[in-house]
Amino acid sequence: MYIYPDNLKSKATLWLWELRDIGIIGVGCFISVFALSQLGWLLPIVATAVYAFLSIRFEDTSILDFIRYAAVFFMGRQQLYEWRESA
Repeated sequence: MYIYPDNLKSKATLWLWELRDIGIIGVGCFISVFALSQLGWLLPIVATAVYAFLSIRFEDTSILDFIRYAAVFFMGRQQLYEWRESA
């Protein structure tokens, strides 16, 4: 099902991915099937599956974006907390 953006400025999506991601996943699947059938390599299909999972979008945020935001929050920036007694 093709869902056209509501405000005509956001990116078009197809199911849970942007159309660009669908293209990348399709090309990755094609290369993965070739690599598996001709060379016996399993790594390209695993990489394509991981990319497909990480590029799933919910409300304009992908799973990869969420992981990046969490890493920056917990490990990237120093958190400052000030404890004061209110008088």
